[in-house]
Amino acid sequence: MAGNNQRSGVAFLKDWGAGLTHWTERYIPDALVIVWILSIITFIMALIWGDVGPAKAVQAWGKGFWALLTFAMQMCLIMMTGYITACSPPVRWLLNGISGWANKEKPWQAIMIMAIFSMCIAWVNWGISLIGSAMLALYIAKNNPKVDYRLLVAAAYLGLGCTWHAGLSASAPLLVNTPDNFLIKGGYLTDTISTTETLFTPFNLILLIIIIVAVTILMSLMHPSEEETYKVTPELMDKLKLYESPPKPEKMANFSTWANWWWGWNLIVAVGGFLWLGWEVGQKGFADAINLNNINLFFLMLGVLFHWRPWSFLKATEDAGKAVWGIVIQFPFYAGIFGLFKFTALATAFTKAFVAISGGGTFLLIEYWYAGVLNYLIPSGGSEWAVTAPYLLPAAKELGVAANKAVVAYAWGDMMTDMIQPFWAIAMLAVAKLEFREIMGWLLLVFFVYFIITSAAFLLWPLF
Repeated sequence: MAGNNQRSGVAFLKDWGAGLTHWTERYIPDALVIVWILSIITFIMALIWGDVGPAKAVQAWGKGFWALLTFAMQMCLIMMTGYITACSPPVRWLLNGISGWANKEKPWQAIMIMAIFSMCIAWVNWGISLIGSAMLALYIAKNNPKVDYRLLVAAAYLGLGCTWHAGLSASAPLLVNTPDNFLIKGGYLTDTISTTETLFTPFNLILLIIIIVAVTILMSLMHPSEEETYKVTPELMDKLKLYESPPKPEKMANFSTWANWWWGWNLIVAVGGFLWLGWEVGQKGFADAINLNNINLFFLMLGVLFHWRPWSFLKATEDAGKAVWGIVIQFPFYAGIFGLFKFTALATAFTKAFVAISGGGTFLLIEYWYAGVLNYLIPSGGSEWAVTAPYLLPAAKELGVAANKAVVAYAWGDMMTDMIQPFWAIAMLAVAKLEFREIMGWLLLVFFVYFIITSAAFLLWPLF
């Protein structure tokens, strides 16, 4: 009886999740359209609360339009370097090995391995997790025929919804530790904030461990019985394709071909990059050296080394470029919104609003919730941070809340709704050959557990 109740409860969540996904697909437009809508709304708010007329508002928008080019490039490189590294031969070999760890007669072990891998790798680099987890899911599906494929793909997506913005490729914490970032230039910060005050605080690390353990256990327990398991059919297995490096030519017909395939270029470039990074860490220390530029350089050099030959690296880069076009075209418009906040009184009005509804003890919780709600409309942690930082940081300062805590609260809130927002799942689902509604029910239950644990954490943090 209890088993039937459990199954019916999971079925209810799956139906609810499918309904929410359907609503999202029906009523939430493409991310580019959303940023245009938000631009118009922000422009109107600037006219009402920004103490400017239409001409000044247009000027503010235009002054900000190209303010985030550096940040946009950094976000593109996080995605591309993660993608390039994930589809390299050494990583593929590693993923194939990991897929054999689970007992084929105990499919819940495969779900456990997939969940732990996705969340831990996302902490290292969310780009690697996004593509690498999709690849591992395919390897596991091939080597573990009894695993529920939809639950497996849902587990592969957990890193984007549970851990990435608390890790080494986190947009907000790394940006505030990057010298001369746009927040310092805009006067919202006086200096960089070291990762020892954000990513490596006891609060962030303990909460991270709690989430990984709780979510892994939850996902493992949700594996359905054998008769209700959604298994990969031979027809679906034939459609599941992994990225393949281009074959090396048997003969080097000319110098151009030889130069494109000589492994020495990759080795020389990678060694040079790693030597510079070693010098940088030696000069600044590990925590202070972890910023957007250095993280991107590390994974770029890793991708160069792991692909071993220039042509293999170039083809992986070409494939990765298809995943970042949205970031390239959207960021200037988010920069325009940033300009409307920076060059009018709108940021001051928003700051006063947050101060009015918050106290020193509740600001982090309210900021966390706010970031989660807004993330559903702005499904990019970097974009949302560019829009909200100009008033969240001043509000925190006015309420006596440390800036580093405001950054951490934003980061966790931004992750909150990633797991029920299909934007970043597109690339993974294209590999897995599933629709988002097919995994939404599982992710919805994870969302509830995540929301309760993290809300309690940010309510209690000011007390310590």
